[in-house]
Amino acid sequence: MSAEQRPRVVVITGASAGVGRAAAHAFAREGAHIGLIARSRDALQEAAREVVALGGRALVLPCDVADSAAIEAAATTVEESLGPIDVWVNNAMASVFSPIKETPPEEFKRVTEVTYLGFVYGTLAALKRMLPRDRGVIVQVGSALAYRGIPLQAAYCAAKHAIEGFCDSLRCELLHDGSNVRVTMIQMPALNTPQFRWVKSRLPHKAQPVPPIFQPSVAADAILYASHHPRREFIVGWPAFKAVYGNKIAPGIGDRFLANMGYDAQQHDGPEDPNRPNNLWTTVEGKHSTRGDFDQRAKDSSAWWFMSKNRGWFAAAAVALLAIAAGGAARQLDND
Repeated sequence: MSAEQRPRVVVITGASAGVGRAAAHAFAREGAHIGLIARSRDALQEAAREVVALGGRALVLPCDVADSAAIEAAATTVEESLGPIDVWVNNAMASVFSPIKETPPEEFKRVTEVTYLGFVYGTLAALKRMLPRDRGVIVQVGSALAYRGIPLQAAYCAAKHAIEGFCDSLRCELLHDGSNVRVTMIQMPALNTPQFRWVKSRLPHKAQPVPPIFQPSVAADAILYASHHPRREFIVGWPAFKAVYGNKIAPGIGDRFLANMGYDAQQHDGPEDPNRPNNLWTTVEGKHSTRGDFDQRAKDSSAWWFMSKNRGWFAAAAVALLAIAAGGAARQLDND
């Protein structure tokens, strides 16, 4: 069976919750065969049951993305069990909400190993298999914070910046080699994921995504679309676009703005419990789901993402309107 005829084989890291689990649902609706990677076997088995119920096939692969050998072994298992990998989605992440001056070196190291090196290891495993076949798509789940660092999340922001630089280098090399393997990065807005229940935090109040907030289904739609129509980069949501391009135009203003509002915008709803479990070093069982605690404030759609996804239609409409306007102006001149 040719690649065009068989179900696509997809690998998703961070598949037990949030964006990764929502993306698994989206691919399952297309009938994809999906390798699900995360640390919690129980949560992955729940996600796998959901994938099957939605029409896909699932393979549970419990491992830590910071372990390069484990990721390589997982990729081998996927190809032996499901077939050649068509799409690899790097999504797994870890973070710490903490001022830099209060964050110990080992926490910076751990966030970097998961959120940056986990993407590198996943990409290497995908390239090892895709390059000889000269096909495949690698989707890197990024963030507006890949461009605009914010206070209290330095480790995470730095890791996302690193992914951006890594992808720039990789694209150049793929172009140099004339490869048909594609890499695309999706810069996400604030999302209603469960990470805020279990992220390690030294903040006085409970952590939250910086509003406005979008549901993980918006991110999943972007990942699915990018896997079919890969381009260099996607920016999902007007807030992400403002952060990316605002930082290009006036980064100093951004520094001062975030110094004034960036602390309060990341906190809500009462004091944090400094002793609650967190998932920096080990998984937190029993709290995995697609959505987090912000349903009442989260948006199910993004007009900006709709326009970005359909930019060809909007460009054609703009050209048509300009042509109509030009024709009307020409007739007016003739009448004069």
